[in-house]
Amino acid sequence: MTIAMRDSQAPEVLDHFQANGYSPYLFFGSEEWAHFRADTPLTLTADEVQRLRSTDDPIDLDEVRRIYLSLSRLLSSHVESSQLLFEQRNRFLSMSDVFKTPFVIGIAGSVAVGKSTTARILKELLARWPSSPKVDLVTTDGFLYPNAHLIKNDMLNRKGFPESYDIGALLRFLSAIKAGLPNVEAPGYSHLTYDVLPDKRQIIDRPDILIFEGINVLQSRSLPVDGKIVPMVSDFFDFSIYIDADENAIHRWYVDRFMRLRQTAFRDPNSYFHRYATISEDEAKEIAEGLWANINLKNLRENILPTRPRADLILRKGTNHLVETVALRKL
Repeated sequence: MTIAMRDSQAPEVLDHFQANGYSPYLFFGSEEWAHFRADTPLTLTADEVQRLRSTDDPIDLDEVRRIYLSLSRLLSSHVESSQLLFEQRNRFLSMSDVFKTPFVIGIAGSVAVGKSTTARILKELLARWPSSPKVDLVTTDGFLYPNAHLIKNDMLNRKGFPESYDIGALLRFLSAIKAGLPNVEAPGYSHLTYDVLPDKRQIIDRPDILIFEGINVLQSRSLPVDGKIVPMVSDFFDFSIYIDADENAIHRWYVDRFMRLRQTAFRDPNSYFHRYATISEDEAKEIAEGLWANINLKNLRENILPTRPRADLILRKGTNHLVETVALRKL
């Protein structure tokens, strides 16, 4: 049974589930979770973490030690188990010419919650494991419809909502990845121009691990009554992560980021949002609040937050943008 809830109510509901033994998750405080890193070496430097994090994300080496080393160790164990099962199945079927498909990790969560930083940190940590796996990272931004299409169909104000994505292209990409095809193309995207880049492609050539990041990657869809196959994006995931936080905290992070971008990226004349760099601070803040209330908050409540219970692991952040609780789905 799915329980609809406001994000601000989530901790109380999860605590109730935990106390009564109903939850499918195991819950860990950040310090308890940190112990699971065991002897996992810290392979990132402070400078590298600063380069990998988004400008509004306070993650540092201490946070990497507390949260991400344990997470990378857990994920590596899942990858290794998947590879072992693949080998055992091949022996069972007497097959020797089948290529192991990439282990796909989905990362979901609201805008401004820190998905991109998490994805980049995990990519670096996983690639530096002793087995030196090949790790690629793809975001769903390139699978958005071009702005011209969104404007034509009166959907520009719903950019980021499920209907603003070319789901067919997205599913074809993941199907090719899971089929083990070489040199699969992912479309490019520019946050500067706020649009897809038709002439830019990212080539994904049979990685050991693919991290696939986007706000709605855990989105479900209506099923047909005739039993035909209707794949969902999450059907292609071997492990999924949801980055969670209180709704009010995400609101603040979004507005703060918007205001900081006015002093940086928005100042570029080529930026889609350049006009916001030239107005007053009060006007800019009013616009940021409107974008949050009319677009991003609606998307969070209607489409993103309801997918949280589908994740294998939930990283719950506190008001300081650092992870306080980890929920891991039971096996």
